[in-house]
Amino acid sequence: MNHYLELFSRHIGKGGSPEAKREFLEIGRLAGKFPAARSLRDGVTSEISVWCSNDYLGMGQHPLVLAATREALDEYGAGSGGSRNIGGTNHYHVLLEKELADLHGKADALLFTSGYTANDGALTVLAGRLGNCVVFSDEMNHASIIDGLRHSGAEKRIFRHNDTAHLEELISATDPDRPKMIVMESVYSMAGDVAPLAEIARIAREHGAMTFLDEVHAVGMYGPEGAGIAAGLGIADEFTVIMGTLAKGFGTTGGYIAGPAELVDAVRGLSRSFIFTTALPPAVVAGALAAVRHLRTSEEERDRLRENARLTHRLLTEHGIPFVSDGSHIVSVFVGDDALARRISALLLERHGIYVQAINAPSVRAGQEILRSAPGAVHEPAEVEEFVAALDGIWRELGVTRTPGPHPSPGTDG
Repeated sequence: MNHYLELFSRHIGKGGSPEAKREFLEIGRLAGKFPAARSLRDGVTSEISVWCSNDYLGMGQHPLVLAATREALDEYGAGSGGSRNIGGTNHYHVLLEKELADLHGKADALLFTSGYTANDGALTVLAGRLGNCVVFSDEMNHASIIDGLRHSGAEKRIFRHNDTAHLEELISATDPDRPKMIVMESVYSMAGDVAPLAEIARIAREHGAMTFLDEVHAVGMYGPEGAGIAAGLGIADEFTVIMGTLAKGFGTTGGYIAGPAELVDAVRGLSRSFIFTTALPPAVVAGALAAVRHLRTSEEERDRLRENARLTHRLLTEHGIPFVSDGSHIVSVFVGDDALARRISALLLERHGIYVQAINAPSVRAGQEILRSAPGAVHEPAEVEEFVAALDGIWRELGVTRTPGPHPSPGTDG
């Protein structure tokens, strides 16, 4: 046994061990007080402020969501009892799928236990069963998309990130009679940049390509009723399948696809990650349904999210603190060094009680390390100011590179 452990450790170490070693902060989000959370470090409990949560709108603690979850828990218990095929389909599953299909203006929708399994399971079927299909995939697509396309066995051609000229070049060079699929995200999870969806839709239309759009970091936050970026542009109907999650804007957990009934039915009947997985618990689905319904009628949370994102972008710019993109609510502070990013993250936590995760390879490329911050609807403007002030102090102390231009803080490097 020791021999195999040594072999394993040796091979894991090849190519750089940082990506193999991950450290996790133990936190307990405080319902009703979030972004406040309890943190347990070295046996000591303290209260911290979370700045890297994907619960962007705070729906994970919304009273309507909690009430719906408790009601379903009391009525149906903790689990679903099995896979959807074998006794696991609850009325809440049916209601939520209808709600999501309606949200996206599609004929049908299908729930998965996570966004990862939704992408993997759906793309395995859709790309794999479309005979002789060639898939055009953005180079920055999520690991779940990459895995789904790999499992599909379909031929894959990668276009440079958000580069529609490159996409058009690749698709134009492909046999026009071959089935084609374009796969992209609307908001990219690490950089927070937004895809040129209108141009991609045009290319798909002109070349007769099917489209699969991952709106995970957009549903709930953008578009009419929180239907996503494509809906906000008025072009949701130009994307064949829309994939989303319940774990971010809607504050619970799970993933889904929405699209034509024939395609959704094919995934329902053939996707291994759907068929062979225990269904989401009814209480979770009831909470998600309450979140979706609330956000279809409320703009308050989206307004606060936009205001906090704009404020964060403005303050970072004024202080010369580099960030990757100003296109969305994901505000990734650029560091570009693994050890330095970890050091800044640790100082924010130790000195200011601010938790923002340092992101390294393989989540981002080596040399592109970031602090992935997400000022959410639950943060107050004064907290945003304190967050940037804390970053500014650490930037000054450690002599971290700033962006060109004047900075208002006295004594900062230029």
